[in-house]
Amino acid sequence: MRLKSQKNWLYAALSLLAGLTVTHAGASESFSACTANLATKALEQGVSKQTVEAIFPTLKYQARVIELDRSQPEFVQTFPGYFSKRVTDWRTQKGKEMYAKHKTLLQKLNHKYGVPPHYLLAFWGLETNFGSYKGKMPVLDSLATLACDPRRSEYFTQELLVAVKLYERESLTREEMVGSWAGAMGHTQFMPSAYTHYAVDGDNDGQINLWNSEEDALTSAANFLANLGWQPGFRWGREVKLPADFDFQLSGYKNRRSLSQWNKLGVKKADNSALGEGDTQAYIVVPAGHAGPAFIAYKNFRVIMRWNNSEFYAIAVGVLADKIAGASGLLAPLPDLPAYSRQDIIALQRKLNELGFDVGKPDGIIGPATREGIRHYQIANNMIADGFPGLNVMQRLKIITENTSS
Repeated sequence: MRLKSQKNWLYAALSLLAGLTVTHAGASESFSACTANLATKALEQGVSKQTVEAIFPTLKYQARVIELDRSQPEFVQTFPGYFSKRVTDWRTQKGKEMYAKHKTLLQKLNHKYGVPPHYLLAFWGLETNFGSYKGKMPVLDSLATLACDPRRSEYFTQELLVAVKLYERESLTREEMVGSWAGAMGHTQFMPSAYTHYAVDGDNDGQINLWNSEEDALTSAANFLANLGWQPGFRWGREVKLPADFDFQLSGYKNRRSLSQWNKLGVKKADNSALGEGDTQAYIVVPAGHAGPAFIAYKNFRVIMRWNNSEFYAIAVGVLADKIAGASGLLAPLPDLPAYSRQDIIALQRKLNELGFDVGKPDGIIGPATREGIRHYQIANNMIADGFPGLNVMQRLKIITENTSS
């Protein structure tokens, strides 16, 4: 009976505020109905009436969030463009400064979780520039907007309800709960579910606050990585030098081999020294095609990708971590690659499908299926089968002419 009365109160309160919670024309009524339903779910999941009353009637629709969720970049990002903007001298130097500041804590975390300091610093640097930019969007409003949007409603409904519980559990304020448009929060940009399950009170003040406590953020990152499967004592991978006759069909996650096997195939460290022997499973990554740098990726590379499912991101974390620890960075030069538009890639995908190299529905994204289709096309046409849409591929398929590529 108590729950029923709370529901009645809630619907009455929200109906009085209908039209005020949303500024986007035409969305007011549906958003009010949706947030009323979300409030009921929050009550059913044990959120207090006081918290529900403080949050749900005042949630505001964020039209900009939907715009960002639907927007697609005009151009497809290349590895050189991505990497050069993220692995910078500034981030390297700042990472070293933060190591000096948090040396005792970072060593303690390495001992407890098995994650070396330079990796934690690299994640922190890439996520928020060491806390200098944590996002400005109101997290609860953003999550409510996405929860009330049909595209990924189920996922964001759960994230919103978890965020509300965090608000209550950690005595947070609406003002400090800001983040990315998709609801990622704090120094390490945790989604609410990651915050709930993996965040740790690193400064022992009785509150887990990923916005205001660097100690909480670093400890939480270490705990998160350990739970994602971080392998203590192992690298993320390294830059390598491939032999001149390397068969690029052997690259990619599906072609994992032991370190000893790669050594026998002539793969060397980037400085041309021996790769070494061992049973560690690894695979070759060529993010910019055969003309760019090559990497060998170990198990921790995949752990990094569980944080952010991008090979570009994982390489950036690994190389930035190495630089913070004193390494020199990449030895191979970054190639000057053309900036393909999404329409270029859609045209490529359509052409490959027409020729019988199935890459799925054209979407302008160079994913595993597209890379595999390119690779098979290259094999069929006696080209280097690196699965990369180089100019030779684009020109041969008449998607880009020699004149338009210059």
